[in-house]
Amino acid sequence: MMIKETKTLCPICKAILDATIEEEGGSIWLVRSCPEHGHFRDLYWSDAALWHKFEQFDSVGRGVENPNVVNPGGSCPENCGLCSFHKSGTLLANIDLTNRCNLDCDFCFANARACGFIYEPSFDEIVKMMQLLRAEKPVPAPAVQFSGGEPTMRDDLMELIRKAKEIGFPQVQLATNGIKMAQDVGYVEDLKSAGLSTVYLHFDGVTKETNSKIKSDEKAVRNCEDVGLGVVLVPTIIKGRNDHEIGPIIRYAADHFKAVRGVNFQPIAFTGAASEEDVQRERITIPELLEDIEDQTSGIIRKSDFYPVPCVVPFSDLVEAYTGLPQVRFTPHQHCGAATYVFITDKGMVPINRMVDVESFFRSIENLTEKLKKGGQLNKYLSLIEGIREMNDSFRKSEQGSTAQFWKLIGKTLVMQNFDALREFHWNALFVGTMHFMDKYNYDLSRVQRCCIHYATPDGKLIPFCTYNSGPVYREKVWSTHRK
Repeated sequence: MMIKETKTLCPICKAILDATIEEEGGSIWLVRSCPEHGHFRDLYWSDAALWHKFEQFDSVGRGVENPNVVNPGGSCPENCGLCSFHKSGTLLANIDLTNRCNLDCDFCFANARACGFIYEPSFDEIVKMMQLLRAEKPVPAPAVQFSGGEPTMRDDLMELIRKAKEIGFPQVQLATNGIKMAQDVGYVEDLKSAGLSTVYLHFDGVTKETNSKIKSDEKAVRNCEDVGLGVVLVPTIIKGRNDHEIGPIIRYAADHFKAVRGVNFQPIAFTGAASEEDVQRERITIPELLEDIEDQTSGIIRKSDFYPVPCVVPFSDLVEAYTGLPQVRFTPHQHCGAATYVFITDKGMVPINRMVDVESFFRSIENLTEKLKKGGQLNKYLSLIEGIREMNDSFRKSEQGSTAQFWKLIGKTLVMQNFDALREFHWNALFVGTMHFMDKYNYDLSRVQRCCIHYATPDGKLIPFCTYNSGPVYREKVWSTHRK
């Protein structure tokens, strides 16, 4: 049964093709034909019911007011930068600091060591990229992540972090294999002192069989604990290689809650050389990953606890209605990822769903937003108080009833406009999420047009993540054009 039409790529020549998204056998498939290379049918999602549930959270963004490319003809995705047809602003910007790396992972997005040349933008070029991101309208990019290659191989990393904070990024992140951080706690102290917010640590398992650098990773986490620098574990999940350790990775995060703020699972994307047999054997979809989480945590965290990222758009609408100011909007495609929060308590892990009836809570937020849009300043405040009372019903319906900690957060954030309370929330809850980046086998143009994770390039472009890594406009072209 055909569900919708889209555009995709030929997995051989990367030509842009018309495609259909179809439901069959309880799964969702991407189907297309290339005039030169024939017919292709690839798995999109392994659970049609969950696909339809997530479809209900579809929320199309407003795009940006100052795109890189005016592209009314819609020749997407060949004409990137961020074009006038793109639907989402930048939530997280990636800047590749170098393609040098001190590892050689066979599933690397960057395929860094296979290039045969050095890509390493100058300090001034990187500053211009950051200024471009902060000039985005109506809302400047709120977060930048320095990536690579291995960004800790740059001698000027501390200066770049300080410059990012000076330019105005609230969040500065580092995507790293952690080797240098494990070797020297002083280096970790320097990162924090420079203004680094979060370490995104490549962490593929809790045993030597799944993670050859596990001892180094453990030391890096301990050093971050000692310094007070937050860490997000980022495992690349490959079926048959490390998918049996998904639950143990979450338990490791909970056991190191002092530093580990979350786990962001990334099902493998086949951006390099891969055969159809490799894809069929090693592909793991978001629903399969969520099922593994439920099985391997003995049902403590359930598949039903997860929601797509756009589910939080009502919060942006609420703050906009109350303040009258444009807000960051989480409008990626509803099938790009899934997430939940888990509180770490004396009794173990407690997902946020046990504390609040999430869907009832979202409805109360939407109702409050509509009331705020209709009233003056005094009425806004009264509507806010009334709306918070309505939210209380969401707590009464939850499995564990009202939670004082969560209720205090809502009051501080909405009534007192103390948005530091949200930061406090992040330090009391463990984020568990997944983002399945696309490759040439499951490339869906409607997802690209909604992408919120963008790469900045030295020529002043912002390129959606999956276009940069696997589309017609891709990483190697950028690196080769600006090679040393």
